[in-house]
Amino acid sequence: MSSKAVKVIQANASNPKLLIALGIGLAAGVVILTETRRRRRRRANAAAQRKDFGAFVVRFELLPFPQPPPPAARLPLSSLTFAIKDIFDVKDYVTGFGSRDWERTHEASEKTAVAVTALLKNGATCVGKTVMDELAFGITGVNMHYGTPTNPQMPSCIPGGSSSGSAVAVAAGLVDFSLGTDTIGCVRIPASFCGILGFRPSHGAVSMIGVLRNSQSLDTVGCFARDPSILHRVGHVLLKLNSVEPRRARRLIFADDLFQFSKVPIQKTLNVVNKAIENLSGYQPPKHTNFGQYIGSNVPSLKQFQELSSNLQNGTSTLKALSSVMVSLQRYEFKTNHEEWVNSVKPKLGPDVSDRVLAAINTTHENMKILYKVRTEMRAALQNLLKDDGILVIPTVADSPLKLNTKKGLSAEFHDRIFALSSIASISGCCQVSIPLGKHNDCPISVSFITFHGADKFLLDTVLDMYSSLQEQASIASNSVHLPDTNGNMDASELLKEKGNAAFKGMQWNKAVKYYTEAINLNSTIATYFCNRAAAYLELGCFQQAEDDCSKAILLDKKNVKAYLRRGTARESLLHYKESAEDFKHALVLEPQNKAASHAEKRLRKLMS
Repeated sequence: MSSKAVKVIQANASNPKLLIALGIGLAAGVVILTETRRRRRRRANAAAQRKDFGAFVVRFELLPFPQPPPPAARLPLSSLTFAIKDIFDVKDYVTGFGSRDWERTHEASEKTAVAVTALLKNGATCVGKTVMDELAFGITGVNMHYGTPTNPQMPSCIPGGSSSGSAVAVAAGLVDFSLGTDTIGCVRIPASFCGILGFRPSHGAVSMIGVLRNSQSLDTVGCFARDPSILHRVGHVLLKLNSVEPRRARRLIFADDLFQFSKVPIQKTLNVVNKAIENLSGYQPPKHTNFGQYIGSNVPSLKQFQELSSNLQNGTSTLKALSSVMVSLQRYEFKTNHEEWVNSVKPKLGPDVSDRVLAAINTTHENMKILYKVRTEMRAALQNLLKDDGILVIPTVADSPLKLNTKKGLSAEFHDRIFALSSIASISGCCQVSIPLGKHNDCPISVSFITFHGADKFLLDTVLDMYSSLQEQASIASNSVHLPDTNGNMDASELLKEKGNAAFKGMQWNKAVKYYTEAINLNSTIATYFCNRAAAYLELGCFQQAEDDCSKAILLDKKNVKAYLRRGTARESLLHYKESAEDFKHALVLEPQNKAASHAEKRLRKLMS
């Protein structure tokens, strides 16, 4: 208060009306000053958040442990900075778990998480905690309390979660690496969406002491990096690995059926990997497998979870069953861990997370042993497939990042397609690295390498060995131009079509595809050629190729009922329910009495509801 104001009050001490007026004025001034300061703080915080891409919950600095004096070697992570997901304990800080209500109802941590301490001991500096999906129960990266971190690769799209802030901090160059956790894809998904490296170690390989649990049978400590050598060094520290190991030959196995889920051309994924190993030593020629069919035959307990998906092709049905096991296991263990807190606090949660938490809390689990049995069988199946030198190559995600504020993120289709891929490592406990391969239609694309449980060093060494060659081939693929097919002789093409039909009737699907392809190369203006080849592709389980062929057939003949039916079947097998239902509806418009279309449309409507 100014001296002038004090004098006025002293001079009018006997005038109560004036004193009241002065008091009101002073109170109003205090309120205005407080509000002004609050708005300035809010603007400053907003500016800081924009500067940091909204990645951080709180900024601080944990300095590394003292380094040994010369001539001792420098610590492996010296001069590197990192951030940690707000799920790791740091002494004297409350671990927020992505939730204001969790933060409000818990005390500051007494110790720092073991994984964080290991990084500090090896020379790295921690600069803060990052935003995450609430209770680690989402895959979008959206958080209603702290905001959604901005995806540096695609600012209009989600960053992916639940380790969204950790991925964004690395992708934006704010830190050299970061820690997240991966339960159902929570490191792999944001790594792919943000165009960086993401490592999910073997289950149990990195200490979870000092890390809040979502689902202990699925949870792992994972990490992000832009540079494969940094990922390699961080992985060695977290896993406490020996730096020297005898070099082994490597055998890549391409899961052809899983690449059917992706709309990215294989020229930018599988072909890139294939080309990358041509000039590297120690790599055997790649093998190919139908992974869905393989686990269908080698994980017998999954059959109990396939009845809801019986209308799908066998491989896709198996993958849906596997993802349902993953979701059920997560729900059961989350309920065991946090039901009491959820019921007593009744936390305020975002819509997507709230639905998941309620489903977990309200679900009853009668026979849990079967879920753990699937996990055991799945790990054995991967070990049998990969032996001691195999690496499974799959797409990391099926779809591009969703636009911000879109409801599509809540759809069964989006979750089913993404979980079909992420459930492989989550259920088996195997280690996986997501590797960026440039962009397609301005969206980041990636592939993942998976190898058997405990082979983390082998996997990290492989990524480091292949990375530069992969990036070189990805750049070549993105700049290459694919020439269109040319037209040819009409009569010759009809003859080839008839040969294809004969092969199809004889159940020689590959031969049928060959003949139809030759017919198309001669004359690409006939819808029937594409439609027939699509039928053969469906029999082979090549759903993406079948969908593409049907789309071409429909462009040539908009009344081709078979093309709509076959594209609908392909899209349903790829878990594109909405698009599939539209195809069957269109077939019914053209042929109202078509029973196959009618049954399929009703089935999909029920599934989407």
